[in-house]
Amino acid sequence: MRKTTRYPVSGANSLWHVYKTVPFIKVIKNFIIIQLARYTPFLACKNWMYRTFLRMNIGEQTSFALMVMLDIMYPEKIKVGKNTIIGYNTTILTHEYLIDEYRIGDIEIGDEVMIGANSTILPGVTIGDGAIVSAGTLVHQDVPVGSFVGGNPMQIIYTAEEMKERNKNNAVYIVE
Repeated sequence: MRKTTRYPVSGANSLWHVYKTVPFIKVIKNFIIIQLARYTPFLACKNWMYRTFLRMNIGEQTSFALMVMLDIMYPEKIKVGKNTIIGYNTTILTHEYLIDEYRIGDIEIGDEVMIGANSTILPGVTIGDGAIVSAGTLVHQDVPVGSFVGGNPMQIIYTAEEMKERNKNNAVYIVE
């Protein structure tokens, strides 16, 4: 189960209550920063913008590819470890507005994680260190450390142990 906090609403669907949940000026500021960063080819500049203006916790040498879409309402709830790659056009959400409620949850992405292009990460998910998320994956639950996951909905393709076994004869992974 994803770790989200649920807030019930009455009357119109929860999206009609959006500016009761997050200040309008914050959404405008976040939108501008995120859109500028989406097109910025300079990785260090993107990370600086995210840390400085969006108060995100981002590890050293982490790379956000072109067109990554961060949550506009609560980007400060996204934490990304060091030396991680977030693939092209990935969407990372920390909120979801439903009919009778809205939910907010932190996203934690570990160190040396690789997230393939066009993936979507839903609120309240933790992706463990060294995990690999295949392109186009809907990450709707936690990803175990070192595992390889993919699909819609996400499934574990290889556990950390299976990945280690697959890579033991691969020259890239042999330490001398």
